[in-house]
Amino acid sequence: MHEPPALPEPPSPQALFLDAYDALLDRWGPGVERLDIPTSHGTTRVNALGPRTAPPLLLLPGGGDSSASWFANAPAWAETHRVLAVDLVGDTGRSTPADGRRIATVAQLADWLVQLLEALDVRDITLAGHSYGAWIALQYALHQARNPPGDPAAPRVERLVLLDPTGCFAGYRPAYLLRALPMLLAPSPARVRSFLRWEGGGAAYDPDWLALQEAAAGVRTARPVTGPRPTAAALRTLDAPMALVFAGAARPHDAHKLARTAARALPQAETTVVPGCGHHGFQHLAGRQLNELVREFMRK
Repeated sequence: MHEPPALPEPPSPQALFLDAYDALLDRWGPGVERLDIPTSHGTTRVNALGPRTAPPLLLLPGGGDSSASWFANAPAWAETHRVLAVDLVGDTGRSTPADGRRIATVAQLADWLVQLLEALDVRDITLAGHSYGAWIALQYALHQARNPPGDPAAPRVERLVLLDPTGCFAGYRPAYLLRALPMLLAPSPARVRSFLRWEGGGAAYDPDWLALQEAAAGVRTARPVTGPRPTAAALRTLDAPMALVFAGAARPHDAHKLARTAARALPQAETTVVPGCGHHGFQHLAGRQLNELVREFMRK
């Protein structure tokens, strides 16, 4: 009697995630450079697009997200800038932490970014981030204000773009945290899908983006760096031009209240609320508005 053929091993959660990641990155179109940049904190994947001689624009994704999620924005911004989209070390994506090391403090986050920017030979930089990525961008600018680089050629924040930032000007709504808790404690594609359906109010998410979020449920990640919100005094030390763009229907916070709070703390900032849009998937759900807002801001 012949033995039945062995069934092939199912793909691992990491392999499923990377397939979804690559499918979404393909949506950027031709010309993407996939760079793996070594730092003492690990190897950082940077997906680059646009002329190498153009002004640099560094993109930081939200927590649990990756650089691939800028698919609706990177090609537009690369018309005038060198887009450098980063996968956070220790989070989902193609970055890999150094063995036995975890970025655990704001100072270590800042050191990682300095090493990354220096390796990319970047000087004056526009930093843009969504959600947790916006928090990192703001924390880096504040760290630089507290610790001005002695070397005049060191990387310098020229502009800041914060897209529906979290942890910067207010905390999370308790109802949002409670609704997210099952997904955070025991992530699964079904729980991710259910949570996004609730947060987005039935928004028409891009199917490739949604597939990536579901696949990320199977990927282990490090605990993110957190810290207290910046004080009003600390925010007053910032003099770089800023664009703050809030998702009008975001569930983590009251966008209109948050915009007023941010405008009082940062009167030099350009503050916009995009109506009818949730927090997750903001980059592509409000893609046209964001692309034009950011391009106009960077032209100034």
